Amino acid sequence: MSESKNDLMDKLVSLCKRRGFIFQSSEIYGGINGFWDYGPLGVELKRNIKAAWWEDVVRRRDDIVGLDASIIMNPRVWEASGHVGGFSDPMVDCTECKARFRADRAFTVLAAAGETEIVSGGAEAETEAVAREVVAAGASSKIRRRIEQKADEITWTIFRSDQTPEGKTAMCPTCRGSLTPPRLFNLMFETHVGAMQDSTSVAYLRPETAQGIFADYKNVLDSSRLKVPFGIAQIGKAFRNEINPRNYTFRSREFEQMEIEFFCHPSEADTWYEHWRDARFQWYIDHGLTSSKLRLRDHEKDELAHYAAACADVEYEFPFGLSELEGIANRTDYDLSRHQEYSGKDLTYFDDETKERFIPYVIEPSGGVDRATLAFLCEAYTEDEAPDDKGQMKTRVVMKLHPRFAPIKVAVFPLVKKEGMPEVARGIYEQVRDAGLAAFYDEKGAVGRRYRRQDEAGTPFCVTVDGQTLEDQTVTIRDRDTLDQTRIKADEVLTFVREKLG
Repeated sequence: MSESKNDLMDKLVSLCKRRGFIFQSSEIYGGINGFWDYGPLGVELKRNIKAAWWEDVVRRRDDIVGLDASIIMNPRVWEASGHVGGFSDPMVDCTECKARFRADRAFTVLAAAGETEIVSGGAEAETEAVAREVVAAGASSKIRRRIEQKADEITWTIFRSDQTPEGKTAMCPTCRGSLTPPRLFNLMFETHVGAMQDSTSVAYLRPETAQGIFADYKNVLDSSRLKVPFGIAQIGKAFRNEINPRNYTFRSREFEQMEIEFFCHPSEADTWYEHWRDARFQWYIDHGLTSSKLRLRDHEKDELAHYAAACADVEYEFPFGLSELEGIANRTDYDLSRHQEYSGKDLTYFDDETKERFIPYVIEPSGGVDRATLAFLCEAYTEDEAPDDKGQMKTRVVMKLHPRFAPIKVAVFPLVKKEGMPEVARGIYEQVRDAGLAAFYDEKGAVGRRYRRQDEAGTPFCVTVDGQTLEDQTVTIRDRDTLDQTRIKADEVLTFVREKLG
């Protein structure tokens, strides 16, 4: 990661804590790795993202319904899905410092010049060129082979600890001690249901929300009278005991997903896959990820999961690298077939018109709420120049969030706390608030500092009541992005804001 990108991430993390977007969970006790809390602004931002997604994929469509499945389900669900037997990452431990790493994230760099060999561990490689290669390698968990680079007549070889060449020892990225051979580590959090804690009471916190949809597929189909093609959407928490949580909220042990399982006839699966791949990519563009940092990447055949016929990732270039926001996959009939086998229940669909019985194929757009929130925060963070209270140009930090996502839509200020201005301003604030728009009232400090606080919160519009308001009942409304200030009638504020917000 370059110094400028490190700097951007540091600034964003600082702002998120200072303004109440994101806090380290249980920070007063030293925190707990991989868990995060969303503060007053963060919870509104996250709720707005989820509400926009739900509105767009459920309420505005006739072929998708919602579901809220339980976090803990019958353990057989996870046996059928393959999570009990196969949901594991290769893990390595350092024999010296006892640190633990995912095997595909612990890299060793081998430099060979003639008969000389230098071995170093991790991404802290000795040369910038090698460091870049390690970071590039670490950006993908699908690495199949060693990466080689020639520079200054030295051959640098980078290999993962689970792909160590014969005769070499993988080294700890932290202390350069020896790493143990990889062993599988199941990522599901285990718990117990009931009074007894033995093998008969074992259950799991769900590692994904999709299986709840598959388990309830027949119930939804029978109760809603839907016909194929149709979808079931769900937003909910999932839990994975990540070996090495990292990159702020991007990879956490507790996270939230927004997923659709769209059931269709096998002959229509390719068409629906293309539809959802393009639609989900466009959704991120429509909500502010319009820069070159966003891309849609189709998976190569050797990347596909064993059950998938096709898959594409919506990726965003975070300060820490290019990473996945959402995956869109054609999962074929794998999931329903497995649950039919393990449950003994008939999960086929009968088409009344064609008299055909089949197990539907499933197209799955699966996105991370926390990842989307972080991407929108990264994209929104902007520094520009704006006049302060004395008219001098100063650096301004502004979160240019899409208005649909902004935690606060309108902030209302009296210019001063006298001459009846607070009463007028509070009346406007209450009108906007009671109309269902998130509003904020502030009468403390210089108006310029109040503007800047709202800029950092991402508030699209600020309304100021001043002396002229008392004369002609007009107010100033300021645009966050353009800094344009327009005078409108005080009783037109709600209409003005609604039109601008769309």
